[in-house]
Amino acid sequence: MRRSNLNISMIVIIAVLLFSSMRSGGFSDPIQWLSEKLIILPGIIIGLSMHEFAHAAVAYKLGDNTPKLQGRVTINPLAHIDWIGLAALFFCGFGWGQPVQINPFNFKNRRRDELFVALAGVVMNLLLAILFTFVLKAVTAAFGSYTLASGMGQIVWYIIYYTIQINLVLMVFNLIPIPPLDGFNIIAEIFNFGQTETYWKIYQYGNWILVALIIFGVAGMIIAPCVNGLMNIVWAMI
Repeated sequence: MRRSNLNISMIVIIAVLLFSSMRSGGFSDPIQWLSEKLIILPGIIIGLSMHEFAHAAVAYKLGDNTPKLQGRVTINPLAHIDWIGLAALFFCGFGWGQPVQINPFNFKNRRRDELFVALAGVVMNLLLAILFTFVLKAVTAAFGSYTLASGMGQIVWYIIYYTIQINLVLMVFNLIPIPPLDGFNIIAEIFNFGQTETYWKIYQYGNWILVALIIFGVAGMIIAPCVNGLMNIVWAMI
């Protein structure tokens, strides 16, 4: 997810998700909770930072040097992590990276190039999921299920596994066609209403539409079956 500032809608989402997690007993065993979160943390950092790097790199390749001047054309996570967004994803399962700023007037073909930039993040998450699937398959084949069933081997296996899952979640979530998610910009450029009054009217209320989708579980109903289906494919490959 990309956003310009931490506004009231984001605070509402974080508060609701924290409350939901507390009610479901998410913090009943702090040690287990922390250990589980530390296992998924590498996947979160990789997924968020590489998502934003992809936006920056594609924009730069297409002629906009704004991301380069801001130090965003790098795989260094520190250039892309929004610490509040990272904390929200860590504690609530919902978060964002530091948005990449672009100047579309630098593009040769504005509509086409903005579409490519919007697609870049989700494509990167998909490629990372595929890459780590092959890594996990190689690790499993090299060390065997017995070695990976205990101790450090099990931790490494789960870190890779959750890196795959988190990247798929980020991909599917960002493809939801609601602003400020990438899916909305992709649809806007495909149907050529990205520079219209309609685009900005929808964008104005996008965060609150997203709040409603998350609070009432609609986002989960969209994401869960898609990610579960993709993870079944991953599991079959492994």
